[in-house]
Amino acid sequence: MAEAAAPAAPPAPRSYSWLAAPLLAFAVFSLTAGLLAHHQPRSKGYFRLFFSDPIHLKAGFATAAAVLGCFQLFTAAWIFRKLPWPKPAWVNPVHRWSGRLAFVLTLPVAYHCIFKLGFQDPSTRVLAHSLFGCAVYGAFASKVTIVRLHGFPRFVLPVAGGLLFAVLVGVWWTSAVWLYGQSSTAAPAQSSPIPANADAAAGAKVFASAVPMFPMGSVI
Repeated sequence: MAEAAAPAAPPAPRSYSWLAAPLLAFAVFSLTAGLLAHHQPRSKGYFRLFFSDPIHLKAGFATAAAVLGCFQLFTAAWIFRKLPWPKPAWVNPVHRWSGRLAFVLTLPVAYHCIFKLGFQDPSTRVLAHSLFGCAVYGAFASKVTIVRLHGFPRFVLPVAGGLLFAVLVGVWWTSAVWLYGQSSTAAPAQSSPIPANADAAAGAKVFASAVPMFPMGSVI
């Protein structure tokens, strides 16, 4: 009787030189976002959907993406057996699809911030927000690269996921949290900062008055 074949050995992890691939993805996508946002504010093409104005649209979508980011962190801990409960089969697909939904929620914000408002740095908060915004898609591309290539040392994927979560929270904290924390007394003078039908001259004036309130410099 023939002997049973020995189980195949698991593939060897990639060498640390392969970390250049996700790092390159991070740099390329972050720099691309920054270069696309390098322009003067544009006066037309904004939309607000069911929000009061485009500023609150961006804050709302950024908040929803941050909530999904927290859910991603929770399900990732479940996948890596860091929670005290058995891992059901649905956790992995739910983790993937919640991440995809979070990515989709950033797209309306990216449209306004990258292609309409552009990179801004009138204050430390806005500069930090702009840099975080440029890094969001870089961190996302880096994580996807790690997931698709497989075989990285075990710590690499959690670190990449943690970086993406930290950058997303940084964007949300320097934008939506700041906006929601503003006193209601300032709101009437700063409402409807970027009307969708503004002409070039009026739009420029409106944007100039809106910059101190919420000049989202890049992605979220």
